[in-house]
Amino acid sequence: MGTASSSPLARLGLPTPLLPAQSRSKWLGVAALGLAAVALGAVAWRHARPRRRRRLQQVGTVAQLWIYPVKSCKGVAVNAAECTLMGLRSGHLRDRFWLVIKEDGHTITARQEPRLVLVSITYEKNCLIFNAPGMEQLVLPSKPPSMNTLHDCRIFGMDIQGRDCGDEVAQWFTSFLKSEPYRLVQFDTKMKGRASKNLFPVPVPKYQVAYPDCCPLMILSEASLADLNTRLEKKIKMEQFRPNIVVKGCEAFEEDTWDELLIGGVEMRKVLACPRCIMTTVDPDTGVIDRKEPLETLKSYRLCEPSEHHLYKTSPLFGMYYSVEKIGNLQVGDPVYRMV
Repeated sequence: MGTASSSPLARLGLPTPLLPAQSRSKWLGVAALGLAAVALGAVAWRHARPRRRRRLQQVGTVAQLWIYPVKSCKGVAVNAAECTLMGLRSGHLRDRFWLVIKEDGHTITARQEPRLVLVSITYEKNCLIFNAPGMEQLVLPSKPPSMNTLHDCRIFGMDIQGRDCGDEVAQWFTSFLKSEPYRLVQFDTKMKGRASKNLFPVPVPKYQVAYPDCCPLMILSEASLADLNTRLEKKIKMEQFRPNIVVKGCEAFEEDTWDELLIGGVEMRKVLACPRCIMTTVDPDTGVIDRKEPLETLKSYRLCEPSEHHLYKTSPLFGMYYSVEKIGNLQVGDPVYRMV
């Protein structure tokens, strides 16, 4: 028979009455049920408590929303979008869900083929419509047949799959770029994306991406671009930096300080600053790569702190990357709130 110290009452610090064996058994059973009720009540109370309300501080307003269906091709400006865990979506049009590759699966971007930025895309009746200088318009269904080849692709040394979009569009890109044979592939949400834990040398929020460089969202402010243009002889456009969300009504580089944001119904968390490369030197109107500006000017005043050199090295920082913490909808004109 158990001792008084092992009873539920004793564990509560209460004295255990001396009772006959039968009565003691009944008493212990009642006490155990009482303790269970107390424990369940405590759990229910914890779950019933409302989450700590976050203070919202408006820091700007959404000025533009951009979806870039094919990596390195022109973006599509939209007035509203659904924000999924893998980035912006408007109907079947999704951000960086299509990719130009070599026949061996290696990615081709405007870093290698600057004229990709001249390929424009519109979306009608579940089809992507491609246009480019000197080329006939091409209409492509937004979803390739399931029997099309599944390619193993490589983006910055990481593996990911893509469904081939067919010979016609492959020949279209090959003819326009006047290079070796290229193919277009499409990501499907049933495929495995590239995991954030494999993209960075430091801990970051957990998420997956399809064909973006590293994050579902990139945010840049109009004020930051205006500041840069005061330092350049030739003014440049926002399109050169390919943000998903452009914010107005804030100070230059204020976005550097926004850790968690609420826009529309979407909550997002800062991952890292956006390190810039030679792709920013591709003129979106001519497809000519300069390899100097605005990169050299950015390096003169937008390098990282010495403690972050292992992350960014010599790349200047311009814009901020975000993960999606809560999906929802957003639109041009939405207030941008910093959650504190």
